[in-house]
Amino acid sequence: MILGELCKAGVQNTKKKERLKFDYLTSHAGKWIHATGEYTDASGNHRRVAVSIGPEQGTVGPRQVNEAAKEAVQGLGHDLLLVCGFAFDPHVGEETKRFGNLDVLPVRMNPDLAMSDKLLKKTGAGNLFMVFGEPDFDVHHLPDNMMTVEIKGVDIYDPTTGEVRSSSTDDIACWFIDTAYNGESFFVRHAYFTGDKEPYDKLKRALRAEIDEEAWSSLYQTVSRPFPKPADGKIAVKVINHYGDEVLKVWEV
Repeated sequence: MILGELCKAGVQNTKKKERLKFDYLTSHAGKWIHATGEYTDASGNHRRVAVSIGPEQGTVGPRQVNEAAKEAVQGLGHDLLLVCGFAFDPHVGEETKRFGNLDVLPVRMNPDLAMSDKLLKKTGAGNLFMVFGEPDFDVHHLPDNMMTVEIKGVDIYDPTTGEVRSSSTDDIACWFIDTAYNGESFFVRHAYFTGDKEPYDKLKRALRAEIDEEAWSSLYQTVSRPFPKPADGKIAVKVINHYGDEVLKVWEV
């Protein structure tokens, strides 16, 4: 059912004209690859695509991305690997960069795909399979060994051209910084909210008696408070969009 809907709906990235449409898609009896096919990019080139589908219950982790990528490059190889899941481990974004000429694209599946056919018919086809990119941010170095992070948006992949561009912070619900990332566990040391038209106004009003305006302004911003440079040389930034998707990017200072 998932493959059938994927073939009909294609893959969307928030822009209607940048939907990946398949020329064909057929099931594949691989261990990690569940379908293969072709699509035509914006330049008219035919490109081979492989599809790996994550679990119905649980998250897609780095191991699935790694194993599916190794399977996708065997034989004639593929140009693009779509890893589809209802939820993703935040470290998946780092794993997708390690496979040379193979583009690896995490694709979020709409939870309605796990519901009844009646509910699925009410869901727009363009919302069934969505691309969510990685955080786009700048690191600013300050005197006294201090630094700040400025979030710019989220890098979005255009499957019709293979290009990556940045969207605005309107697409971000909240973002976090681990200012001393150890490479394994993400610890939230800074937390900020963003998004268009301050989406947390209701919460802000409800807590106005307990939290002053200055405290709110320190949370609703795109530039972090200053923090010391990490001793191990790594920070990590995690972004969550309005659908609840998480992506993480590591920066070596």
